[in-house]
Amino acid sequence: MKNVHVSKHPLVLDRIARLRDRRTNVADFRRLMGELAMFLAGDALAHARVKKARVRTPVGVADAMRLAHDLVFVAILRAGLGMVDGLVKLCPEAKLAHIGIYRDEETLKPVKYYVRLPENVADSLVVIADPMLATGGSAVEAVEIMKSRGAKHICFLCMIASREGIKRLAAAHPEMPIYVGTIDERLNHDGYIVPGLGDAGDRMFGTD
Repeated sequence: MKNVHVSKHPLVLDRIARLRDRRTNVADFRRLMGELAMFLAGDALAHARVKKARVRTPVGVADAMRLAHDLVFVAILRAGLGMVDGLVKLCPEAKLAHIGIYRDEETLKPVKYYVRLPENVADSLVVIADPMLATGGSAVEAVEIMKSRGAKHICFLCMIASREGIKRLAAAHPEMPIYVGTIDERLNHDGYIVPGLGDAGDRMFGTD
């Protein structure tokens, strides 16, 4: 899986350890999610296209480089909202989009209930964010939604993935880069990543 990039950054590893800790309170969990999203997005955007530009400084004109396309950050609801703060801090001018998908507790299949996107994403760099990549069903569905709306440049960010989820997403969209904090070995019978960190949405919103 050549397009799967697992971070080795010390700050990424540290934030994951803190997020896993069941003693981490709601406020710290939210903050850590934002910080981790910012670090992972830094890796993802390191390969964004740039274009030449000329910038007038207070003392002259400089040859410079600017982003060659708009950025669109897509949060998969609801847990993906926890990553938005860090993404926006990294690039405040980015557009924001939301895709609502929940996993049916009996079938473990994704169910779409909400999509709100910018009007034109064909030339944008689309960054889809979801903290946990478990079965991979929601992620695959989200990417398919973005492709159906014309997106051509897409990458996926997650904090923790299962091996099963990574394989499924990479097989469904082999051309898409996937940036992940760490990969855990397995899913339990309820479809949760083990050891994981529990339900990211519940821990972020204090509803666990």
